Amino acid sequence: MKKMTGMIMAILFSLAITAQEQIPQKTEVMEVMTKVADWQIQQKLRHRLADWTNGALYAGMVDFAKLSDDQKYLDWLYEIGEKTNWDKMPRPAREMYHADDYAVGMMYLEMYKLKKEDKMLQTMKKRLDYQIANPSNRSMDHNWWRDEAPAQRWTWCDALFMGPTVFAKMYGITGERKYIDFMNKEYHATTDFLYDHAEHLFYRDSRYFHQREPNGKKMFWGRGNGWVFGGLAIILPELEDNYKEKMWYEKLFTDMAKKVASLQDKDGYWHASMLDMKNYPHPETSSTGFFVYGLAWGVNNGYLDREKYLPVVLKGWEALTKAVYPNGKLGWVQPIGENPKKTKKDMTEVYGVGAFLKAGCEVYKLAL
Repeated sequence: MKKMTGMIMAILFSLAITAQEQIPQKTEVMEVMTKVADWQIQQKLRHRLADWTNGALYAGMVDFAKLSDDQKYLDWLYEIGEKTNWDKMPRPAREMYHADDYAVGMMYLEMYKLKKEDKMLQTMKKRLDYQIANPSNRSMDHNWWRDEAPAQRWTWCDALFMGPTVFAKMYGITGERKYIDFMNKEYHATTDFLYDHAEHLFYRDSRYFHQREPNGKKMFWGRGNGWVFGGLAIILPELEDNYKEKMWYEKLFTDMAKKVASLQDKDGYWHASMLDMKNYPHPETSSTGFFVYGLAWGVNNGYLDREKYLPVVLKGWEALTKAVYPNGKLGWVQPIGENPKKTKKDMTEVYGVGAFLKAGCEVYKLAL
């Protein structure tokens, strides 16, 4: 009996060691994040400093900056904030509404939390206050990309990463319910319009309701859904437990998580098209980054079962690290566009780096 007990204990110990070996060390995670962040800040930013593309980069960089012992990352972000006057939007003609033009507010508000400099808060607050006081009555089916009239509502799915996150963070800072109430109303409107309840995924916009991939499946864009999923992980921490709508966001998050996890490929990646990997065979790291971020955040905060989702997270993180060049460049990032596109190994973009850093910060919390 003692011999049998000893064998069982040895097997269990062996399994525990195997599981532990699969979880990276914190030093490993920090090392690869530092390599990617350093490569990025050494590059000249190709887009306007307050562009939506950079808004996603800064969202990841500010998380990493808070985790790192090196002040240079916060200094880099602060310098960008100064150059934009903590407000300057890329295309003023879009007026006050277009989510592309205030996604950068996520970084401004996080910097405000750290430094409490009023200039980081007030101009963004005025922009959001204007939208609340002058809500748009445009239809959700308004095709701003076709008639070039400025977008006034979140009528495309990636806007759910750029817009409501800023309103949620403003609520978290000020405690003023008007921000969360406006966000909730508009978020519901977008979800009612673009969310497919059968697939638990979001269409990019109304043009894709009836489009199909070559395999006959519905067309759901990887990056767009990655941005929605990552956005939920940013919004949920700002909602108090007694907020009446919080359970609705939690269910949307867990429903999407289940679907997302089921679509990971054998190498740990997600692809440009969610339901047609065959036609888009290469990895896509901006969607993979945000999916890993959201899933890891869900595990860390008790929303997702650790035993079920941790292997998905670890496999995804390992895949992301394999897409990093020796010099820190992140590859396999789909270029700018509103629908699935083929990717190549040498393709990179700032929003892919932002997703990578956000994923890494959550994996760091899981690491040994």
